Amino acid sequence: MMLDLRQVFSLTDFLRNHKEMVARLTETHKPVVLTVKGKPALVIQDADSYQVLMDRLEKAEGPRE
Repeated sequence: MMLDLRQVFSLTDFLRNHKEMVARLTETHKPVVLTVKGKPALVIQDADSYQVLMDRLEKAEGPRE
């Protein structure tokens, strides 16, 4: 999956507009990249999408002993 540049924001923008950003995350279910000093630093996503990702990863890795 390619990075969607429309989903990249500075951490400062996120802190200033966190309510709108959380609403966007909840609506789109797409991860958002937050930058610090112009470089990617964090990825955030809604909890449901994260759980789906973790379930897929666990299934792909197979059972653990």
